[in-house]
Amino acid sequence: MTSYASALLEQHDDAATRLRDLIDSHAVVRGRVTLSSGKEADYYVDLRRVTLHHEAAPLVGQVMLRMLQDAGISFAAVGGLTMGADPVGTAMLHAAAAQGKPLDAFVVRKAAKSYGMGRQVEGPSVAGRPVVVLEDTSTTGGSALQAVEGVRAAGGDVQAVAVIVDRDTGAKERIEAEAGVPCFYAYSKTDLGLA
Repeated sequence: MTSYASALLEQHDDAATRLRDLIDSHAVVRGRVTLSSGKEADYYVDLRRVTLHHEAAPLVGQVMLRMLQDAGISFAAVGGLTMGADPVGTAMLHAAAAQGKPLDAFVVRKAAKSYGMGRQVEGPSVAGRPVVVLEDTSTTGGSALQAVEGVRAAGGDVQAVAVIVDRDTGAKERIEAEAGVPCFYAYSKTDLGLA
C-alpha cells in the first residue's frame, strides 16, 4: 500500500517532507515496547511528541486536511477518541481556518459522562453532519472503531477515518471492513524507514 505522503515526498513537498522529518526525529522511539493493543514492537511512534510540537502541529493540520481534500472527502467536523486524536483535530481546525474554511473539531470520550449532559462526544454537535474520525497512529484499529461507534451513536455521519501514521498491521483493513468507510493514512512505516 502507498501512503498519501509518498508521492508528496517524491515531489519534495515542503510540508510533507518536513513533517516526516519531525516525526522521525521526535516521535519514533526505537527499542522493544508494548503497544496499547498489548502487542509488542521494535519501535514506538509517540505522535503526541509531534502533534503537540510548535512546528509540527501546523504541518499535521495542513497534511491531514490536504489528504482528505485530495481524496474528495466532504466533511464539516473532525475528531476521534481522546487523547491521541485531540491535537490532530485541533491542528486541522486551524489549518482549515487559515484557508478560510469552516471546520469544527470534536472529542470522543471512551464512555459517556455519568454527570452533566452525559455526552460521549464533546464539542459542536455532530448530529446529522458529515464527519471524519481521526487517529494519530493505529495498530489494531480499535480506538478508531470505538470513536466511529460513539460518533454514530451521537448522530454523526462518518465519511472516513484518517490516520497520520499507519503501522501496516491490518488496522486500515479492519477499520474499512467493520466501519464500512475508507481509511486514509498520511505516512506508512516505510516512509519513516521502519519497514
